[in-house]
Order: sequence, then C-alpha cells, then structure tokens
Amino acid sequence: MRRALRENGLSFVLVGLFLLSLAGQIVAGQRTYNSDQREHGEAEVSYRAYLGTAHFWEALSENWESEFLQIFGYVLLTAFLYQKGSAESKKLDEPEPVDRDARVKRPRSGAPWPVRRRGIALAIYENSLSLAFLAMFLGSITLHAAAGAGEYNAEQAAHGGGAAVSTMAYAVTSRFWFESLQNWQSEFLALAAVVILSIWLRQRGSAQSKPVDSPHSETGR
Repeated sequence: MRRALRENGLSFVLVGLFLLSLAGQIVAGQRTYNSDQREHGEAEVSYRAYLGTAHFWEALSENWESEFLQIFGYVLLTAFLYQKGSAESKKLDEPEPVDRDARVKRPRSGAPWPVRRRGIALAIYENSLSLAFLAMFLGSITLHAAAGAGEYNAEQAAHGGGAAVSTMAYAVTSRFWFESLQNWQSEFLALAAVVILSIWLRQRGSAQSKPVDSPHSETGR
C-alpha cells in the first residue's frame, strides 16, 4: 500500500481534490438553485434531483470545457513552439527525447503495442495525448451547449418568456460564447503566466521548475 501511494501519490491527491471540489460545488449549487426556485415560487429540489438539472451540468461542463481546451492547446503548442529560459519549453538548440521518431529504430523493450505495430496505429498513438484532450474538449463544449440550452429554456419558462431554443440555436448565442470565453481567457492567461514566470522563479523539488541554481537563460528542466 505504501509503495502504491508513493508511486501514484500525485494522481490520488489530484483526484481527491477534484472530488472534494465537486462535492462542494454540488452543495453550493443546490442551495443557489433552491434560492432561485423560492424566488419564483417553485418547489425546492434534493441533492439527487439537483444532479439532473441543467443548472448543475451547465456549470460543470463549461469549466471542464475550458480546462480540456487549455491542456489540449498546451500539449500541442509545446510540441513545436519554444520559450527561451522557460522550464515549460523544450531546449532550443539540442534534441529532446520526446522528439525521437519511433519508426527509425527497432522498438525498445517494453514499448507500447502501437509502437510495435507501426503504421496507422503508431500515427494515432504518437498524437494520442493531444487527441484525447481534444475529444474531451469537444464532448464538454457539446454538453455545455445542451445543458445551457436547458437552463436558458428553464429561465424563460420561469419568467413567462419566449419560445424554447434548441442546442444548436443556443450554441450561437452571445450568452453561450460569453460563458465559454470568460473561462478560456483565464486558462490561457494561467498558461502564459507559468511559462513566463518559470524563466525567473523557482520551486525546489517541482517537476515544473528548473533547478534553483539554473541560470535564467537556461531553457527546459
């Protein structure tokens, strides 16, 4: 057990923090939703019922959407763009192990099966990390549009407003893009901050930092 915790501690802690944050969002979201329900003379809902509302899924998916877009962009851009002095960049003037072409040499012992299979399997596998985040982004933005349309229609009904809109119709509204872009800009700002600040600042022991005694001009870890 101790070995498993040491070898997977980062994943365990991050998943635990995610679940704690999600639980907090559910509690706070249900109270916010019920407050709105009381204002409009509607019945309050339980936690279980709240998990089926568009209010919950819209808030959840619009944040997932921005996070997966952030990581997709980061993984893809760091494959071919550089920042001199940053711990987040590949070195400018020397080859990196991540650039090694698996087709050039015989597969290493223990290499994943797509590397041994070659062909289309390898072509997909060598881009699988960015493709996975792209798929999660597309799934999240689709869920955001669907849940957003449901929440918008519920608001319209509560206020005796106009006709309901479809998912596609909601996806082209300024409200949908305001919800998306307000999150996207913060994600890209955070990425730019970590790339630029890691040129001059350090965190001893972190895989995201250069060694404390590294010159500011040294690129990579």
